[in-house]
Amino acid sequence: MIVDKMEQSLRPVELPMKPYPPKVISMANGDKLVIRQISREEVPHILEAVKPLMTVEKDFYDIVASRLYAELLGYYRYRVKNEYCLIGTIDGIIVGIVNGRMVDEKVGMSYHTMALKQGLRIGAQLFAAKMEYHLDILNQEEVWIVAESPNGFKRWMIEYELESRPEIWHELGGVPTYVLTRALWERHRADKLAGRRPVKEELLKAAENPILPITYAQIPGYKRCEK
Repeated sequence: MIVDKMEQSLRPVELPMKPYPPKVISMANGDKLVIRQISREEVPHILEAVKPLMTVEKDFYDIVASRLYAELLGYYRYRVKNEYCLIGTIDGIIVGIVNGRMVDEKVGMSYHTMALKQGLRIGAQLFAAKMEYHLDILNQEEVWIVAESPNGFKRWMIEYELESRPEIWHELGGVPTYVLTRALWERHRADKLAGRRPVKEELLKAAENPILPITYAQIPGYKRCEK
């Protein structure tokens, strides 16, 4: 009982968060990308998809994967307030992961966006879904964003014309904070956001039992570790 009380004191008081409704996106090659929110109980399985990329230096996968791993572990262990995670699957296989959290009712904080399969702009679709979650579903006013790679800076800061707010300190540090405001989201939503709801039962069923990638061969710098 003493341990239980101590553990409870370490857990942040979380705000109520509406769930992200699953959606499906038809990709350029005909694949169906299903994006859905995972539960806290699913985190250990998702961590196994992140782990192999923690030593891939190319395109800064190492720092993104390592930080994402720690953030999801913090979510699983109740050490981060108001965190969430969305995954993208194709044929049930995990192809991308994004996460973030609510700072408060009005402000969201974007953590990481990681594509496990390249060439289909999966990361871009998942990032847009994350912004949809904050601004359309949670009805927040703005999202704080930083980048850890040149590609991330191009995709988010430049393509979304994000507002520079160097006076705000993002939890991830790095490049000074940029912000996606509701006005900017309204300007770019039509070009950036895709997908339809509801998701067909067979697609959703496959997505709800996510399969770990067999290989990450499409990611530059990845070398499979042989035992």
